[in-house]
Amino acid sequence: MNTVKALRNALACLVILPRFLVAAFVLWCLDFLCVRRRVLIRLRDEEEDEDPPLCISDSSRMFSWESLKAVFHGHKLDWMKSARLGRDAPNSAVVPLADPTRRRVLDFACAQRPLLLNFGSCS
Repeated sequence: MNTVKALRNALACLVILPRFLVAAFVLWCLDFLCVRRRVLIRLRDEEEDEDPPLCISDSSRMFSWESLKAVFHGHKLDWMKSARLGRDAPNSAVVPLADPTRRRVLDFACAQRPLLLNFGSCS
């Protein structure tokens, strides 16, 4: 089982590698102060309410090990997700409020009425 998981992760890394390299190149280009000022000033002009205000400095870098790890992790999560645009929705497990046993989303579907899912939070 671990071999299958390792192979799946290796395949994911190979598939997302071109997208990751493009993103890394863009981050590297944004580290040049002249490019960063042009791009960020254009973005600042488009946004009206900015919180906190945009600060363009030479000390903060976009092409760092932490940002590259975050970008790679994001690309990997996007590739491995089961829900895709234009495809059938995944039949995920849910826990109804009245009954603590797990059931599938499509268990609640009826042929004569649409299925409405309300995702909220309780705090």
